[in-house]
Amino acid sequence: MTKQTASQTIGPFFHHILIPREYGQPDFPGATMVTPQTAGEHIRIQGRICDGDGQPVDPALIEIWQADANGRYAHSADTRAEIEQDKNFTGFGRAVTDAEGRFVFDTVKPGAVPDPGNALQAPHINVTIFARGMDVHLFTRLYFTDENEANAIDPVLNSVAQTRRPTLLATRSEDGGRITYAFEITMHGENETVFFDA
Repeated sequence: MTKQTASQTIGPFFHHILIPREYGQPDFPGATMVTPQTAGEHIRIQGRICDGDGQPVDPALIEIWQADANGRYAHSADTRAEIEQDKNFTGFGRAVTDAEGRFVFDTVKPGAVPDPGNALQAPHINVTIFARGMDVHLFTRLYFTDENEANAIDPVLNSVAQTRRPTLLATRSEDGGRITYAFEITMHGENETVFFDA
């Protein structure tokens, strides 16, 4: 049996693992994370990943991980029995950018969760980005522009220089009853998105 190659840039070698549907295999959890039974405010997140020159990053793989609408993660490490976990929501999604660098997720707006010191964090979504030419994936967060009070006291958001915080904010709009948040990710350059250590 051959062994997996050492850590290298994301390329065609791993495509069949990362995006199996394109190779006729059963898909991993995808970009549609909700069903009619999922509790909370159903939202769409749509955006684009681009380089410092505004050119689309294609292909890129985006994974998101978030709490449910109650503010609880579907993970064994979240042991807060006083908060009911939504059994109809796994909190994990994966999307591949199209030729224009665009991505879409259908999910729920997460509830607030505590940090390790039990201070409440603003509702947010954890974002991981994989792309060709990157040795190590990137981590960032998506916050919501309509959560001003919570954002103002979020310990992670407040650790970022105020001039850079807008790169972490998704802008809300409504069209025909659908709530959408626009979130643009810039990989480098003047308007580079803030990325965090793992």
